[in-house]
Amino acid sequence: MKIRKELWFGFIIMGLIIAGTAVMLLSADKITNGHLGLMMLGLVVVAIMLGFPTAFTLMGMGMIFTWIAYEENTEKTLTLMVQSAFKVMGNDVLISIPLFVFMGYLVERANLIEKLFKSLHLALARLPGSLAVATLFTCAVFATATGIVGAVVTLMGLLALPQMLRGGYDVRVSAGAITAGGCLGILIPPSVMLIVYGATAGVSVVQLYAGAFFPGLMLAGLYVGYVVILAKLKPALMPPLSAAERFVPLPPMTEPISQHIGNNALPALLRALKGHRNIAVPTGYIVKQLFIALLPALVFTAAAAWSWHSNTAPPSAEAQADMARSDATAAADGGLQSPSGGLAEPAAEPGAESGGLQEPPAENPGDLKEPPAEGSGDLKEPPAEEGTQEPPPVSGVQEPPGAQGVQEPPGAAEAGPAASAERTPATRGWYIGTGVGAVALLAFYALLSFQRLEIFKMLLSSFFPLLILILAVLGSIVMGLATPTEAAAVGALGGFLLAVAYRQFNMTVLKESVFLTAKTSAMVCWLFVGSAIFSAAFALLGGQELVENWVMSMNLTQTEFLILSQVIIFVLGWPLEWTEIIVIFMPIFIPLLDNFGVDPLFFGLLVALNLQTAFLSPPVAMAAFYLKGVSPPHVTLNQIFAGMLPFMGIQVIAIVLLYNFPAIGLWLPQVLYK
Repeated sequence: MKIRKELWFGFIIMGLIIAGTAVMLLSADKITNGHLGLMMLGLVVVAIMLGFPTAFTLMGMGMIFTWIAYEENTEKTLTLMVQSAFKVMGNDVLISIPLFVFMGYLVERANLIEKLFKSLHLALARLPGSLAVATLFTCAVFATATGIVGAVVTLMGLLALPQMLRGGYDVRVSAGAITAGGCLGILIPPSVMLIVYGATAGVSVVQLYAGAFFPGLMLAGLYVGYVVILAKLKPALMPPLSAAERFVPLPPMTEPISQHIGNNALPALLRALKGHRNIAVPTGYIVKQLFIALLPALVFTAAAAWSWHSNTAPPSAEAQADMARSDATAAADGGLQSPSGGLAEPAAEPGAESGGLQEPPAENPGDLKEPPAEGSGDLKEPPAEEGTQEPPPVSGVQEPPGAQGVQEPPGAAEAGPAASAERTPATRGWYIGTGVGAVALLAFYALLSFQRLEIFKMLLSSFFPLLILILAVLGSIVMGLATPTEAAAVGALGGFLLAVAYRQFNMTVLKESVFLTAKTSAMVCWLFVGSAIFSAAFALLGGQELVENWVMSMNLTQTEFLILSQVIIFVLGWPLEWTEIIVIFMPIFIPLLDNFGVDPLFFGLLVALNLQTAFLSPPVAMAAFYLKGVSPPHVTLNQIFAGMLPFMGIQVIAIVLLYNFPAIGLWLPQVLYK
């Protein structure tokens, strides 16, 4: 029997792991419990590659080696197992996993992906490689809403791959776009992978979601840029669509308006409202189409008004009081230290000014003789009574606000907000942003034909509902309005409402979604139980200490440690899935971060980008097997693997960019939460 190449590759990897473990044990002067822990780690990887269930492999290996660590004490071993399981079940962060998964299955069964792909395909028809770009956009949006890689890759394989092959697209490019786009759901929030990492590493899931937002968009943008550039340089790989494929039929009542008045939607609809020129089209229909056409303008106006209101709002009372106190302090310091301040005008010499500030409370008449003659002349100008009662330079003390602030801080604090209650002028950034938006809106209406209006209506019914659902879930988490668990509940409700709105909800859909949610959630929770038992056994045997001592003995810098850890995770992505990498190896890496001054949040973002390779790297590239299961017979697994390789290279570029520019991932969490 002929063995496939990927099986040979897997056997070679397992052989190397077994050989390395044997060499380690044989070269050791004395086999300690730490060496047994490393042997357990190698055996777990080999067992998983042989096809044993991950969760039960972790639990079985963990219990066996815990029993060895406790010197064959069965009672302590069973107690550790129970405590580990109870600890996992008491982790409230994991409650969000079944809710997000349930939302994903409901959205998947609402059959939005076909409408979404068709509308994006037509909207991007003039872009080079439009089918591949539309596939990436559809995968990103749908994977973000569902977070289920297998479902997205399978559905896009059934929907997009036949169209791309009929359009003359290269098999490798088509397969690479579908598999890479489908994997974006494990990175772009709301992602189950980020929840699992947060629970394992003890990092806030909210901050992980905020941090992963821009790296996810960056990776999707790199994918799209690669496809567009490749289509421009090698159009034979992705031929442009023909005019027939870009054609959009108009509704029967829109056709007369387009033929007799004009094809530019907005002016034609406005002219059609005139009674004698509506071409026998009902006025209600025209008004409805006009409202849809004006929706972008209405949304832009509302957004501009809201941003202006926020941009020009006066500071709060607390901010006003702080500003008044700081201004008063600055003015007082300037008056005491510098004769050029506001108090320098009444007196010709600094000495008089200084004496006037220091000794008014004493009311010492002798101080009147200290200023120069011209200063004395100035004192005679005010009324005699005030001059008698206020020997120092009275006008100098009363006029400058800084001096009053020094003497009466409460009064100044009350006067500050009242004086600044008016709105502040809008910033230059607001004018630039609003101007750019207005120009884009004008360009949109200048190019808005009736065909594009139909495409816009298709987007309204497919793309924007999903976008609103995603923004509602992410916005409530990132802005601190809800915890991930509460936002997941909102998302599950939104998925239910979408299924109802598109008339796809019934008891069969509900039963399937609940069953699949329970199955996925049970898998994740058993993985956590197995991981907890395995990690406890690894620590008891001293494996963690052995690894830490080995890493520290190499005297690595922070950069070298990050490169080493990411290379190890990249290699682990070949034989293992992301779930095994997170639950098995993150408990080993996380304790090392403090020794090198690495932020666990930043490390998690690097890992999240790196774990994209777990779905795209052979021999256990699950996305490739999902696609192969629904692709035509002539599409081979090697072609799919070859198509995924350029996108793996793009993932490496994204990791390098994130490392060199950490603000891509850390800016949003710092702005929102620090």
